[in-house]
Order: sequence, then C-alpha cells, then structure tokens
Amino acid sequence: MTPTLVHSHLPRAGAPPRVDRCARARDWAEIQERMLVPLYEAVYQRLEVGRGTRLLDLGCGSGLALLMAASRGASVTGVEPSAPERLALARERLAPDASAGSAERPGTWLVAGPPEDAAGPETPAYTLVTAFQPIGCVAGDSEGLSALLERASPLAERGAPVVLAGWGPPERCTTSSVLRVATKLADPLRSTRSWRAACRDDLEEVAQRAGLKPDGSGRVACPFGYADMDSAVRGLLSTGLFDAAVGATDQVQVDKELTEALHPHRRHDGTVWMPNVFRYLIARTP
Repeated sequence: MTPTLVHSHLPRAGAPPRVDRCARARDWAEIQERMLVPLYEAVYQRLEVGRGTRLLDLGCGSGLALLMAASRGASVTGVEPSAPERLALARERLAPDASAGSAERPGTWLVAGPPEDAAGPETPAYTLVTAFQPIGCVAGDSEGLSALLERASPLAERGAPVVLAGWGPPERCTTSSVLRVATKLADPLRSTRSWRAACRDDLEEVAQRAGLKPDGSGRVACPFGYADMDSAVRGLLSTGLFDAAVGATDQVQVDKELTEALHPHRRHDGTVWMPNVFRYLIARTP
C-alpha cells in the first residue's frame, strides 16, 4: 500500500499522532520498502523500462523504485508532497554525494510538490507514470488518487502506461490479519479508517474515474519477511497504517498488540514471514 503502503490522509481535528516521523521514514527505507521490490521489478520488466523511459513516480517516498528504474537506464522524476522525511532519504539515495549537498544524479528530478511541479517548458513528456502505493486495505485509501492521476496524465505522452497497485484478496495476504490491529485500536476516534478487504475492481474504478483506459494487469508475490520481531514491528509501524492507533492509545499499547498479532507468523529461527499477493493495473492515458 502517504507515501506509505496506502495513501495518507490529513488527520482529523485533535491531537496529532505521537510518532517520530524521521525514525519512521528511516525504518521504511531500511526495512519495509524492500518488501515491494518484486512489484517494482515485475512492472519494469513487463513494460521494458530502460533507456528512453521517462518515468514519473507519484508518491515516490524514499526513492527505491526510482533507484531501480534509474539502474535500468531510465530518466526518473519523483513527486512527494506529503512526506518530507522520506523525500530527504530519496535525495540521499539518488545524489552522488548527498553529504556535500550535490544535486541528484543526471536524469533524476525530485519534487516536493504536486505533479504539475514536475513539468516545465522544456521538460519532455513522460513515457510512464507509476503510483506504487498499494490501495485496498484501509477504507478510503484511494481517495484523491483519481484526481492525482487526472492531474498527472497531461504530463505524459498520449497512450502512455499508468501503473496502479493494490493489495490482493485477504485470503492471499497474510498481513491482512495483522493490519486489523490498527483498526481495532484506532476505531474509537478514527472510525472512517477501518480495515476493508480488497475488491476485485478497486484499481479499475480508480483508473476509470481518472479518465484512464485499463490495459492489462498482473499479480505479484510480495512476502513480508523480517529478521526478527523487532524489525517486523518497526517495519509495519513505518507504513503509517498504525499512526492513528498510536494517536488513539499510545505507542506501548500498539507495540504490544502488534507483537501479539505477529506471533503466529514467527518461525523457529526467530524470523517473521508473511506471504502476500499484490495486484497491479496498467492503464493508458487518453
């Protein structure tokens, strides 16, 4: 599934969640983001991403998908308006010497703003647009995505592929049962952010609302594997899906219940393993 495994939403009125966003961003980059590598790789292979590809990634986060595309020879642009902590990590990854304050590598552009900021008078049209944050596990997690895609679509060539991602059916996503902990703890204050099962046509509906034409899809196994229980807890917390629960209760309570929910997935060697299937949709710009 902000640039989290699902799209972020502005919090309702009241005290903000008590979380360390810099630490969360680092845990996302170091632990959780790699779980989606099979998804990125499957899409890039199917669309033959390489030299000549001009990629626009919406919600690029800490930039792993951009880095993988750039390593294939693509020119990459990342848009990240809502998570400055993750965007700072993307700059570290994509700059030849971030400590010296240098610019991103040639062919790379990172934007802390809306899609329109990723276009200029001399900017060539993009040949591929991606929105890799999976939708379909939290109620309302696709809100605003159609509008975002509609705004990004004019920046791409006519008929260019636009890729959306979503969680697979709950019976094929072991992590679904763990994510329900966030709903249970947050519901007293955040009833609208309830867990929901992914629906078959979630991605198609978002694409059609954005004026895009679906043109193929695929499924990818993306198991969540962690070296130990601490890494599993930190990784899942970094998604942002538990922030509302932390705001409604406290960090200690969330850590405790999340650990308990993960216990059935802990193996004899101490590692934590949860098989999941994600789905992607390829749509085309008008």
